Amino acid sequence: MTREQRAALGITEKTVKERLRGSLKGWLCEVDDQVVGFAMGDRATGEMWVSAVLPEYVGKGIGSILLIAVETWLFECACTELWVTTDIDTSLKAYSFYRQHGWVDARIENGMRYMAKTAKSV
Repeated sequence: MTREQRAALGITEKTVKERLRGSLKGWLCEVDDQVVGFAMGDRATGEMWVSAVLPEYVGKGIGSILLIAVETWLFECACTELWVTTDIDTSLKAYSFYRQHGWVDARIENGMRYMAKTAKSV
């Protein structure tokens, strides 16, 4: 997503900082003092807010570790169902990544795929 696309969704540096002071929590992965991946979740909604890894670090397990950290925290915060939005294109890496980690399709709405994971599926 471009900065403009994120801003259109209300995701700006300011709004992220505000949410991190509230119900959002995030994790970073650094290699040689460089952030190579991060993930965030929202305990108020159970949303897996973001999970991202630099392309050259994909396939090294970083995304899995970050995803599990967020999932664990959200379930510990009494979220019983987690959700994430991703592209409707199932050939993209994000779709198979979430599926490999037990996420299932919930619905497609407004051009986005909603996936879910329950505490029972862990």
